[in-house]
Amino acid sequence: MRLQVVARHLNQEKIVFLLTVALVIAFAALLPNFLDRGNLLSLVRSVAVLGVLGLGMLIVVLGRGIDLSLVAIMAISVAWSMQLIHQGLPVYAALALGLVFAVGIAFFTGILVAYAEIPPLFATLAMSTFVYGFGRAHLITGTDVVYMPQNMGWIVGLGQGKLIGIPMPIVIAALAAFVIFLFLRFTKLGSYVYAIGDNLAASRISGISVRPMLVLQYVLAGVIAFVAGVLTATSVEAMNTRIVNSNMIYDVILVVVLGGVGLSGGRGNVRNVIVGTLLIGVLMNGMTIMDIQYTVQNVIKSLILLLAIVIDSVVNPRDEQTGQQGDI
Repeated sequence: MRLQVVARHLNQEKIVFLLTVALVIAFAALLPNFLDRGNLLSLVRSVAVLGVLGLGMLIVVLGRGIDLSLVAIMAISVAWSMQLIHQGLPVYAALALGLVFAVGIAFFTGILVAYAEIPPLFATLAMSTFVYGFGRAHLITGTDVVYMPQNMGWIVGLGQGKLIGIPMPIVIAALAAFVIFLFLRFTKLGSYVYAIGDNLAASRISGISVRPMLVLQYVLAGVIAFVAGVLTATSVEAMNTRIVNSNMIYDVILVVVLGGVGLSGGRGNVRNVIVGTLLIGVLMNGMTIMDIQYTVQNVIKSLILLLAIVIDSVVNPRDEQTGQQGDI
């Protein structure tokens, strides 16, 4: 009876949170200075950009989609902006053009998904390849890495500054999370995102403009990707476009799904992304301190994801109707 009561109150988010707490306790016992304020701030800062990208993915996944082009949009749009500044364009104009590029690509992706009805998985995978190829061939030529110009002014503080001792990437990630929370929780458009993800056909019958809403989801994700790119570039003083070919986009999906956001759409919130991001942050920080090889770290992350999903499936079995909801 007690086990049934516990199972009834557990969900994937709570399970992942408990795993995070367990990891913190274990690392604190095994690793010297793990709980030092400096290390904890470094831990959260290291996954701040991942968390911001996770917020963009959250909006798309809630609407029963997925976006594999987020990292490509982030890297190419910001790298192009910085190259334009090197070529003499004013900082704000260059950043505005980069943002327009990010929004334009995201808008076109939304059109492909909403109006051409191309499955999001294939549409965004193709757009990721296109953005990277087009950017390297026509926008950013002759280099993989575009270094941050010296005349960026106060914008540098977004990646390197501090607010009451807290690194600005953490502050901006928290602010972005709060804004997305307000959008999803208290706006009509946010409720439409959940409704479409929960039941697209019923949403259309009820009068929701489903296709424009799908486009809006991708546009919002594109804007968030640009913000994440600015944070990345100002933090490390460069944008390496090879990040598009890394496994970062899979880490973004990992923190979203790991936290409990359902790929079938309509289930999840900002808190899920935060929990998933913190688990990955704690896990990566601890493994890095222990000098575990990168490939082994990827295997461990995959096993943690699988374990969380299996446990959630056991304590919260899906009924037939839930199991038939949508796909990616």
